[in-house]
Amino acid sequence: QEKSCHLSAALLGEDSEISQDHLYELLKYAALGKCHSAAQPSWCRIYHQSHLAGVVVVVLHEMSQLHFYRFYLQFKHLRKVFRHRFTLAPSTNFPVSLYGERTNPKPQNTPQGLTSTSSEYVIKSSDLQCDPIIQRYGEKKKGLTSYTLTLEEQKKNDYPIEGSPGCKGYISTECDQQRTDSSPLFGLDCEMCLTAKGNEVIRVSLVDAQGQCLLNELVKPESTVVNYRTRFSGITKKMLLPVKTRLSDIQTRLKKMLPHDAVLVGHSLNSDLQALEMIHPSVIDTSLLFARSEGRRFKLKFLAKAVLGKEIQCEQRLGHDPTEDARAALELAQFFIEQGPTKVAELNLEMLLTAEKLAEVSQNKAALQPQGCGFQKQLNEPPPLSKPCFLDCLQETGQKPLLLGRQGLDSSGLCQSNLSTSNKQILQRALEDVPLSKFSIIGFSLGPEYLASHLHAGLYEKVRSKLTDMLTIYAGPFDENFCMKSVKKEFGRCGPIQSLAVVTETFQPYVCIQYEVLEAAQLAVESLNGAEVAGSCIKVQRPVTAAMLDCNVLIKELELDVENEGVIYVAGLKKSLTETDLQEEFSQLKDLETLFLPKDLQSGKHRNCCFLKFQKTQSAVDALEAINGWTMKGSKLRSRNALAPGHLWRWIWQMNHSNGKQGKHIFYEKMEQLSDSEQDLRKKVKKLDNHIKKLYRSLQSNTLCVVLFPGVNSTNGSQSGLGLMGIKDDEGRSAC
Repeated sequence: QEKSCHLSAALLGEDSEISQDHLYELLKYAALGKCHSAAQPSWCRIYHQSHLAGVVVVVLHEMSQLHFYRFYLQFKHLRKVFRHRFTLAPSTNFPVSLYGERTNPKPQNTPQGLTSTSSEYVIKSSDLQCDPIIQRYGEKKKGLTSYTLTLEEQKKNDYPIEGSPGCKGYISTECDQQRTDSSPLFGLDCEMCLTAKGNEVIRVSLVDAQGQCLLNELVKPESTVVNYRTRFSGITKKMLLPVKTRLSDIQTRLKKMLPHDAVLVGHSLNSDLQALEMIHPSVIDTSLLFARSEGRRFKLKFLAKAVLGKEIQCEQRLGHDPTEDARAALELAQFFIEQGPTKVAELNLEMLLTAEKLAEVSQNKAALQPQGCGFQKQLNEPPPLSKPCFLDCLQETGQKPLLLGRQGLDSSGLCQSNLSTSNKQILQRALEDVPLSKFSIIGFSLGPEYLASHLHAGLYEKVRSKLTDMLTIYAGPFDENFCMKSVKKEFGRCGPIQSLAVVTETFQPYVCIQYEVLEAAQLAVESLNGAEVAGSCIKVQRPVTAAMLDCNVLIKELELDVENEGVIYVAGLKKSLTETDLQEEFSQLKDLETLFLPKDLQSGKHRNCCFLKFQKTQSAVDALEAINGWTMKGSKLRSRNALAPGHLWRWIWQMNHSNGKQGKHIFYEKMEQLSDSEQDLRKKVKKLDNHIKKLYRSLQSNTLCVVLFPGVNSTNGSQSGLGLMGIKDDEGRSAC
């Protein structure tokens, strides 16, 4: 009897972001099995890989996780078929992140042009012309003015510019652009915290050209601090209590300290100047100075170690030292200017970074590898020095990969991409050619007219606004002298509360409550509407806005989402209960598979709710009936079906604490008629979902299908992607 393949991935919870390397691991193992040094991916498991009929990857170009939730109802097939989902880190070179980078000729133990020594990799001069640093600056030494960013480069990299719309109210250092090669260099670095306003400066350091510290000051943020980011900033609430210095004080001091021709040096200095709300014309950005291909950037910690031989940002120490970081950036710029581009290129930083990452991966795998998992260790083979293109290996076995799409998916030069002009043509070709290929990548797109303008303009705000409305409920009316503490206690039993405020615009008081999870808001509507709270019989409802008219439909579809099958939400837990306590309390429930206890991502403390995942849907139904009314450690529990997929929980939390308007809710709002372009866009998304449905139905059983919203990674900001995956079973569904 033929064995069926299935997939296992423990993605319930808030930490399910998958990197591009993780995705590469999965696709390489699915395509090659244990051949060519491929191994089971570290974050999920494919059982009986040798019985896979094929691998099909569907790429939805220029689309992100936001697009999936903005058009959730239109993606009917995707949400009902694929039971494994994960947040995907965006990439600047998506094709390479999928299947690796092909070198030509095929690399041996050491890539062509490199000779390996015991301690370093040395690049031959004949290959220097290909180095991004040489391509940008040439080979000859130059003065510091050749490395300062031009006005266009500053605009491109989001530097504050005099007169630009986003810099209203910013303070200019009043330095001129009359810099020379002998102008003084100053290293600058700031640490930021997250406040209700967004990123605000919490500490500032400035060093002179000799590395002497001129300024190292704590700063009191203007707005309420949401997250001190102590892990990175090293700053705690207690440290800021006696601080009186404000941002305006720092701005004044910096203006006085910097001479008219000062050149500021920093690593991603645009972030520091934006947080300082200051404009300075002469800057050297070390993240751009040490140029890489595809818009990628080296981290300051790596450059300090590789170029200067210095260890900074040590993990043993709490937070970064901004003076140390400012000095490191300054010395890196000085090294580059003094040594020149050729000497820097000869360091071969790209190869050093690759070797460092491989060493880390080897150590981590050795430490974390479970017993009997089937990893085939190649102890006698040296590790590869780059992420090899596994499509090469398929070619060697006589299997030609298939790449179809409007955009060029093949950056490897390995096979011919079939560029089609419409999604319908792509689908027709895929239906014909996918059965003939072991590994296929199919790219669909909504078209440049939507990708460039409509979808990206305000998309985040639309999704954020709708989710905020769904997380919000209004309760009332209450008596004039009602007890707010009683209201907070009663509604808190439904789940963690983000904010609570009295509505004063009404004749009698109402209370506006915003929850942290969708299930809590829905539970409040279902269990407390018509109940007596704080001495009043109240009505509980969500905001009535145009965007919320389909809320009930959306809630129903979320409940039916395949990823929520067998998952229930439980609220009313005492925060003193640990995960071990809950495992023991719920141990009597049949077929309980996983317990997820959310944490406050700022304080690390457990919330008063949890999610339970069961092996069988009926067991979840039985548990739901049993838990409602349970009393655990003196606290009465409330429960309902899960609504938000596990990977979305963290995103909602970040949305609640992000920079942006809180969103003022009103009961009634004039309904705006959908524009023709909006209606057309929804039709296109629905048609796109139908194309994927037809393609999926045509696949053989035991085919691994992965659908990717790659995300967006650009100078204008990044948006996380989303992955959906499953192995098709005999009934046409995605098998576990």
